[in-house]
Amino acid sequence: MAFTLRQLQFFVAAAEQGSVSGAARELSISQSSVTEAIRALEDDLGVILFERQARGLAITHRGSAFLRHARQILADVSAARQAFRDDAAQVSGRLSLGVTSLVAGYVLSDILARYRRAFPQIELNVIEDTGEYLQHLLIGGELDVAVLLTSSVKDRLALNVETLIVSPYRLWMPLGHRLAQQESIGMEELADEPLIQLMVDEIEESTRALMTALKRKPRVSFRTRSVEAVRSLVATGAGVALLPSLAYRPWSLEGDRIEIRDVSGDLPSVQVGLAWRKGAPLSEAAHNFVRSAQSAPQER
Repeated sequence: MAFTLRQLQFFVAAAEQGSVSGAARELSISQSSVTEAIRALEDDLGVILFERQARGLAITHRGSAFLRHARQILADVSAARQAFRDDAAQVSGRLSLGVTSLVAGYVLSDILARYRRAFPQIELNVIEDTGEYLQHLLIGGELDVAVLLTSSVKDRLALNVETLIVSPYRLWMPLGHRLAQQESIGMEELADEPLIQLMVDEIEESTRALMTALKRKPRVSFRTRSVEAVRSLVATGAGVALLPSLAYRPWSLEGDRIEIRDVSGDLPSVQVGLAWRKGAPLSEAAHNFVRSAQSAPQER
């Protein structure tokens, strides 16, 4: 199977950062995704790109040679896209866009920045609300497209739905936490940990279902609708949190470090994507937005 641009991006990041963890932080994705992408790339090429060391990755001679090719391929792709931007810059119109709160804070900015660079003449009107209300506006023709948690879309007969990002739940903990030293963390090990719970979008429902399935339930010490509050509470040692990795940032607002680790077991994932009304043609502005979002990096 031919390698992908995504694998090249992950490889270049790992080479530049010198470690899987550094690449994962740079790209805001899981370490396992970087590891899998590099392994698949090595299998496809039939060469070893990195020597795995205790302190990180050391690029091999063949890896260095391929790095030059990878950078050139990515540069050529970027140039090819740029070639069409001058024409796109002349496109005008109006786009009514809906977004849910979690998506607005951690996904929309990248997609919107990409779209606005390509189509600067489009007039944007963005509404933030619940997924349920956005679906109502889409069906009523008051919105062109919504960016939301696609698993929350209930009326699939009335709406087209496309998932762009699948973000697994991971464990957030303060720097130096005892569990950070383990290679693998089991859900049962969280039973004695105070849990900080986020009450926004589907996160509350997913977390509650996860807790219900456990024999020994973690003690919820704090509930909040603010991701920044969760970040600050975790960083200062008030508890740990199980949240999708798309919302992860390594520092709290106060500058305290937050660690993140994979947890074994059947954890849910958050699916983010697009929805638009069936049976009605998309405007040119909306069609271009869908295409722009589809071409964005599809993991967090």
